[in-house]
Amino acid sequence: MHSRLRPLLLLLPLSAMVVTACSDSTTTSTTPTSIVTTTETFTGTLTKNGAVTHQFSVTSRGTVTATLTKVDPDSTVAIGVSLGTWNGTTCQIILANDAATVGNGVLGTVSGVGNLCLRVYDIGKLTTSENYSVDVVHP
Repeated sequence: MHSRLRPLLLLLPLSAMVVTACSDSTTTSTTPTSIVTTTETFTGTLTKNGAVTHQFSVTSRGTVTATLTKVDPDSTVAIGVSLGTWNGTTCQIILANDAATVGNGVLGTVSGVGNLCLRVYDIGKLTTSENYSVDVVHP
């Protein structure tokens, strides 16, 4: 009887190794990297028929938003808010909202590191100078 069990006993460790080898799978889990954002507040005074440009830098890809948070003294007047690329001299407008009111603005996506700009401008609605504030959130 021992002679019949011996081949089976030899197969048992071999099958255990095969099962162990099959079940020993390594899984690689990738954790998504979160993009750190910065909020910059740009303020100034916009004159009738005027425009003001602010420059800022982004450090990675991600979403950029510019939200008009204050216009004073007339908080209901619409003004222009735009985002673009800064070449060291001028702001090349990419996205524009030509009728932004408080609480509104523009939203876009950048593909990497770069120099951007925010432009705030009169769209022909100002009768007097207005103080403004714009929050820009970017990577």
